[in-house]
Amino acid sequence: MDWLQIIALSLIQGLTEFLPVSSSAHLVLPAQLTDWPDQGLAFDVGVHFGTLIAVVIYFRVELTGMSRALINFPAQQAYTPEIDLAFKLAAATLPVVIAGWLGKTLIEDHLRTVPVIASTTLLFGAALWIADRRPGTKERPEWSSAILIGLAQTLALIPGTSRSGITITAALMLGLSRTSAAKFSFLLSIPAIAGAQLLLTLDLINGDVDRAWRDLVSGALIAGLSAYLCIHYFIALVERTGMLPYVIYRGLLGAILLIIYFL
Repeated sequence: MDWLQIIALSLIQGLTEFLPVSSSAHLVLPAQLTDWPDQGLAFDVGVHFGTLIAVVIYFRVELTGMSRALINFPAQQAYTPEIDLAFKLAAATLPVVIAGWLGKTLIEDHLRTVPVIASTTLLFGAALWIADRRPGTKERPEWSSAILIGLAQTLALIPGTSRSGITITAALMLGLSRTSAAKFSFLLSIPAIAGAQLLLTLDLINGDVDRAWRDLVSGALIAGLSAYLCIHYFIALVERTGMLPYVIYRGLLGAILLIIYFL
């Protein structure tokens, strides 16, 4: 990979990881539509690590509160809101960890294609539009809602679905407000991205990655900075803008990809 590809893909990842437009699709498409080599899952993991650090820093207050509550829980036995949120995030994460472990080979070998990305971009863009027409008012999901959001997150393993998009869609359908849906989705991204990192760590260690480390570190830094800014402005503007801009973008992108592929 040359520096232009590294910078471009890192910015794409940072700007799309937390927007409901599918970062995985945008990372796959450049190699599909240009003469750039496919960067592979190793680079994808590197830039996802950058976005993981960004979201951890952004939600450091919430994460610190949950950590303290969990540490004190055995002694105090106090079921605080922080404990409740931590347990719900853990429960919502389990389905995608299992699905990712079982489907890793299938996803890597067969689903990173333009037709799949175009189809899921259109399908789940329509679902997001339907969910956003009547956003709820709840600030936190109930237990059943958290589990359903976690099950919905497994669909994000298919490129083009968008992890943030499908979890925000599910949260809106289950009665959360736009801001609350976005925050829960972003917090849920932390164990999801960390789990993906864990699954692929052995591949990186056992493979020939001497040259790749430069790409991974550079990509992580660029993606992390752009992701932090993206989180900040998305949460600040989501109640005002809603999801329609992203629905329109997904519709245009999906249509263009289908036209390019079938012409």
